[in-house]
Amino acid sequence: MPSGTHPTPASPAPGAPARRDPVRYLYLAVLAAVVLGVVVGLAAPDFATDLKPLGTGFVNLIKMMISPIIFLTVTLGIGSVARAAKVGKVGLLAIGYFLVMSTFALAIGLAVGNVLHPGDGLHLTSAQTGAAHKAASGGENTTDFLLGIIPTTLPSALTEGQVLQTLLVALLAGFALQSIGPAGEPIRGALELVQRWVFRILAMIMWAAPVGAFGAMAAVVGATGWSALRGLLVIMLGFYVTCALFVFVVLGAVLWLTARISILSLLRYLGREFLLILSTSSSESALPRLIAKMEHLGVSRPVVGITVPTGYSFNLDGTAIYLTMATLFIASAQDKPLSLASQLSLLLFMIIASKGAAGVSGAGLATLAGGLQSHRPELVDGVGFIVGIDRFMSEARALTNFAGNAVATVVIGSWTKEFDTERARSVLSGAEPFNEITQIDTDENRPLEDATPAPA
Repeated sequence: MPSGTHPTPASPAPGAPARRDPVRYLYLAVLAAVVLGVVVGLAAPDFATDLKPLGTGFVNLIKMMISPIIFLTVTLGIGSVARAAKVGKVGLLAIGYFLVMSTFALAIGLAVGNVLHPGDGLHLTSAQTGAAHKAASGGENTTDFLLGIIPTTLPSALTEGQVLQTLLVALLAGFALQSIGPAGEPIRGALELVQRWVFRILAMIMWAAPVGAFGAMAAVVGATGWSALRGLLVIMLGFYVTCALFVFVVLGAVLWLTARISILSLLRYLGREFLLILSTSSSESALPRLIAKMEHLGVSRPVVGITVPTGYSFNLDGTAIYLTMATLFIASAQDKPLSLASQLSLLLFMIIASKGAAGVSGAGLATLAGGLQSHRPELVDGVGFIVGIDRFMSEARALTNFAGNAVATVVIGSWTKEFDTERARSVLSGAEPFNEITQIDTDENRPLEDATPAPA
């Protein structure tokens, strides 16, 4: 979003008729399918294990979308970084901050996942997986591995299902697009249009999630009984706790040390946005309101205009934690634990591949499947194990991502002396409430076109 443009209101005015979101019915259907799958798995385990192809089919549909999603999100993501970096100090500080916080999120997710071992005892290898034949085809040395990353042709990187080849081509395409400069805007616009088209296809595929969740859950419970439910409960609760620790401990400490603002007061100020995200399971739904509220809080418009949109693509703390814990769960559930080196390389790939896909339903599953396909293809079928609880984890991901971007905006504003601390204290205390009707900051003492906050 250009720094000189004020955001358009995202929500209808009070009293306007609410538009029903059909995706809510999808999530209700997934929840019902999970419950039904558990019942069938416990009541008729032999029949339930025969339902495994339903889950496998859904995973295969997700795998079908991996290459185009990774290519488009990484290519456009690099373009976004380039545009932000051109702004100068703010863009570079934001990107550096996002990298550091993503590392913290990964570290916390790895630590909790390796302590909990949520998939231990499920022993799903023989009963649930069907991709081991790829991994058993023989090893390869380092030279073969590196040469295998280079595709035969440029288009083949998108058609042969080799995810590392797709990532290489996406990186080259992104840097090439950046080097073209303003003349590349038509290409960037076309890619953004194609990305919308691809994500629309993914959204259509997600309507098959209830069937996939039913088949996968029934097969898992039928094969393992109550232990499967225990493992899913452990990873879900562990994920919630991990996200809470990251927000209140890590982000809270950074916010206080940088701006002397309590994380609780900032989260309270953004309470309506959190409710909106909770109802839609997507942080994208609150993006325009976050921009407007950060300006009202006292962060200058240029900092908000650079940090918030860039953070929505590159500051995915909740997604980093999710990918970490889901990967460890899938590996341990199939008795194929990952070494620390394998965990780091796999998750580094996932973080790169997920850039630009924030807020898109199903993108988390696609990124998870893509990472496993590229590093440990024998584990890909395990993605079906967590389809049923992905909805609940998606909410925590979105809330954590949103909190991380709000804190990042205040932190970057403080570092660049573009944050009015006194105004922030006044706003957070309730003395200067946000205008929920116009969602536009019209404070006469702080004009929209010439906002010059006092030094922090």
